[in-house]
Amino acid sequence: MIFETATVNDLPTIHKLAHEIWWPTYSEVISAEQISFMLENMYSEEALLQQMNEGMQFLLVNDEDGPIAFAGHCAEESAYKLHKIYLLPRAQGKGLGKKIIDHVADIARANYFQCLELNVNRNNPAFEFYKKLGFEVYQTVDIPYYEFVLNDYVMRKAL
Repeated sequence: MIFETATVNDLPTIHKLAHEIWWPTYSEVISAEQISFMLENMYSEEALLQQMNEGMQFLLVNDEDGPIAFAGHCAEESAYKLHKIYLLPRAQGKGLGKKIIDHVADIARANYFQCLELNVNRNNPAFEFYKKLGFEVYQTVDIPYYEFVLNDYVMRKAL
């Protein structure tokens, strides 16, 4: 397993991974219309570049067959934020998600943060995974996002 900080040259790979991961991950959680919108609005190469230019760091994970996961993270005012963590379905359930979160937590600690924060859709089965890793619900939020509403838990884990 190879963890590497993504560069601008990796944005097409992250874009491709997002399209391969979002449909099976969210098809029973949000509408197809919202999935399409989110992929276009947040995971086009242009949107990813803008996020990178605004301080988002992307982590790309490869195995012997190529790219299998990515994460997006950055420092925020009150916590270190894990904005994105996505694994191909074939890579899920094998401990990789925990390794990615541990890696990001190490970065947060190295930058003197005491807390790792993430948002998760309230209907996403990943909520239970995050609880198992020690995250706790910090807030319940409904975030207007264009014509959609993101029904999330904000979760935090002390570092």
